[in-house]
Amino acid sequence: MNWKEYIISDPDILIGKPTVKGTRLAVDFILGLLSDGWLEEEILKNYPALTKESLQAIFAFTRECMQTEAVFDIR
Repeated sequence: MNWKEYIISDPDILIGKPTVKGTRLAVDFILGLLSDGWLEEEILKNYPALTKESLQAIFAFTRECMQTEAVFDIR
């Protein structure tokens, strides 16, 4: 999955937060919906600009970010 085809960061859109290309939907917003218990089908129904591929890109992007970020002690 090449997340760069789906995720952009533009300073003119949501002050540069990573968003799904062609939308004003931030990656952290979509991750928040998922962490609140929303199902993929609910997200796709409520945000028709998203696709299964764009959701997969969000996970690929997040994975890459987590691989390059420092690990925090969460005890």
